[in-house]
Amino acid sequence: MRTLYVSQQGCYVGVSGEMLVVKQGKTVFGEVQLPLVEMVLIFGKSQVSTQAIRACLRQDIPIAYLSRMGYCYGRTLPIERGYRHLSRYQQQLTPVDRLIVARRLVEVKLRNSRVILQRQYRRQKSDEIGFAVQNMEYFIEKAAKADNLDRLMGYEGAGAREYFAAFSHCLSRREFVFEGRSRRPPGNPVNAMLSFGYQVLWNHLLTLIELQGLDPYSACLHQGHDRHAALASDLIEEFRAPLVDSLVMYLVNKNMVDIDQDFVYHDGGCFLNDTGRRKYLTTFVQRMEEEFINDRGDKQPKWDLLNQQVKEFKQFVYAPTQVYQPYQIR
Repeated sequence: MRTLYVSQQGCYVGVSGEMLVVKQGKTVFGEVQLPLVEMVLIFGKSQVSTQAIRACLRQDIPIAYLSRMGYCYGRTLPIERGYRHLSRYQQQLTPVDRLIVARRLVEVKLRNSRVILQRQYRRQKSDEIGFAVQNMEYFIEKAAKADNLDRLMGYEGAGAREYFAAFSHCLSRREFVFEGRSRRPPGNPVNAMLSFGYQVLWNHLLTLIELQGLDPYSACLHQGHDRHAALASDLIEEFRAPLVDSLVMYLVNKNMVDIDQDFVYHDGGCFLNDTGRRKYLTTFVQRMEEEFINDRGDKQPKWDLLNQQVKEFKQFVYAPTQVYQPYQIR
């Protein structure tokens, strides 16, 4: 089973027999057999025919409509998908089950951050980067053994501070000053790109969580409430460094963003403007459309890494003895 991602703008998704067909004008971008499709995600300005929608509903295939940033406008769900079967299983997870997963999330988040720094250290022998790499190992080991959430969050915060203290030394352009993470509002262009990227990723994960029938407000590391879908905040942790932080380094170091032309200051903060968002999203989507070989040997876009992990968490909910394994880079 695979997810069909339609991220090219101005496409039309139709149906021909048992095939979904993605076209732009007379150009056919791809065809996929309906029985092999698990879900369809439409990004931005593309259309789906009524016949294709009906065919998907008959095959129990949900369709989600998202902005190019990953914000979900809404979903078309088959009747069978309309019930929260998993909700009661999530509620039955024990505090021990949740703590074990929370520890793994923090441990892997810090390990992925450390790998990003190690890659940069190999390119430039910075004392600050090397110092952070050494110190983060301590917090990784502590997080793996934390006996409660408060201590765990303390180790996570300390490890993140070490990481972001070295982050500025990974940026080659002096005008992009970064003295630490700031949010709500972001205080400078680097923080503006980090915050924007995290929000894009968070919105996309929330869509996938809901399409899998999971309760987005029931999580392990973060506390959910009416305005916080905590499970999306849990699952984003493993992807922050490899998908967002590394992209921000790339955009800065390859001179792909301009500090004067791509940002705007208002309400006490710094934000990407229209041209900055276009540059970020173009590069982000290109990266996420790059293919990787999944565990079954099939080629899938990087978008599917997110869905793979959401399904991994779903399996954990059904069988908590099979502890959730976050996505870890080497």
